[in-house]
Amino acid sequence: GWKTTNFGAQGPVTVSGGKIILGMGDGCTGITWEKDFPPMNYEVTLDAMRTEGYDFFCGMTFPVGSEYCSLIVGGWAGSVVGISCIDGYDASENETTTYQRFENDKWYHIRLQVTEKQIQAWVDTSMVVSLEKGSKKLTVRPEVELSKPFGIASWMTTAALKNINLRHIPVQ
Repeated sequence: GWKTTNFGAQGPVTVSGGKIILGMGDGCTGITWEKDFPPMNYEVTLDAMRTEGYDFFCGMTFPVGSEYCSLIVGGWAGSVVGISCIDGYDASENETTTYQRFENDKWYHIRLQVTEKQIQAWVDTSMVVSLEKGSKKLTVRPEVELSKPFGIASWMTTAALKNINLRHIPVQ
């Protein structure tokens, strides 16, 4: 159900040894899910690593009801984690902005949960996002618009992805 996202200046996308490799491009390189994807009440887990470059190695674009946003891991020269965009503000400048050091050639376990009330995300065992949706307007940056409804991209970075899983969260 995956396709290479045609960003225009993307690097090659290959599958090798159970990993999806997003080759370095001049901008975004990514994959987009072509089949149905739930708009709410789900969890996505995956393992991601940056193998070359200095920027985000996991830009996960996802739905929240009828809106979309992206979880950015390793953005803005390699250390920003957060949601883009909230009320027009990028992951580098909103209430979800955090900073973390990421090493090349090291796997990071990423978990994202989207429910009616909130968006939560973890890198390894650390919660990095806990956002109450409320009346906030969620959007994506123009660079990743083609990743909708669900996609994973890197920015001027070679990334590896594996163990991508989707689980429905029962409504309580």
